[in-house]
Amino acid sequence: MAERLDGTVVLITGASSGIGEATAWSLAAQGATVALAARRKDRLEQLAAELKKQGHRALVLETDVTDKQQPQACVERTVMEFGRLDTLVNNAGVMLLGPAVGAPLEEWDRMVDLNIKGLMYCAYAALPDLLKAAETGRRKVADLINIASVAGRVARAGVRVYNLTKFGVVAFSESLRQEVTKRHVRVSAVEPGVVNTELQGHLRAEIKEAAMKRFEGVERLEAEDIADAIQYIVTRPRRMAVNEMLIRPTEQEG
Repeated sequence: MAERLDGTVVLITGASSGIGEATAWSLAAQGATVALAARRKDRLEQLAAELKKQGHRALVLETDVTDKQQPQACVERTVMEFGRLDTLVNNAGVMLLGPAVGAPLEEWDRMVDLNIKGLMYCAYAALPDLLKAAETGRRKVADLINIASVAGRVARAGVRVYNLTKFGVVAFSESLRQEVTKRHVRVSAVEPGVVNTELQGHLRAEIKEAAMKRFEGVERLEAEDIADAIQYIVTRPRRMAVNEMLIRPTEQEG
């Protein structure tokens, strides 16, 4: 049975669009206060204004999660403003594909910096407050959601560094889960297949065309589908943890 999130505080990275934005709406509708973190402050301010018009509480946090100091400051500001942190949704990420030979190394660095290091910095910063929320909060449970990918399960040619980062997210999530689960911090890896978001927009033009062709004819997931899955995870009763969730479009084979 679903539990509402009234009185809880959620921090969402990559909240300026796509899955992050949809998750903000979904969890706010369940009563959560949302802290919105991303680099695009203008997009965050627009989202926060729209949320507030609907009676929700929201905080804008211009944040680059690849700078290890900023995730710490982001968490501290959230707790200072709202007094607690119950849920972290580690959603910020980037997908840059293409052949290994001649690939721009800065793309590989960017994926490692954002998809792995940024995620770890945020988890590290948030853990003390999540543990505190699980111990003292009304629900006596907290959640850390890491957005991985089907690419964290299946390796493919041309995807190798993105595969590396998302396999790493799944492994990091499971190891961390084992450390904190008895203290009622639930760690979940969510693994979407192809979703209609800005993720493909980061690809080089020649790579984007091939990537789009691969899923030609497949009805893609929408960001709201993944937000709905995240809402399901965090609204479970304290006794229930969803450790891993793989979500593909019905027509996606691999």
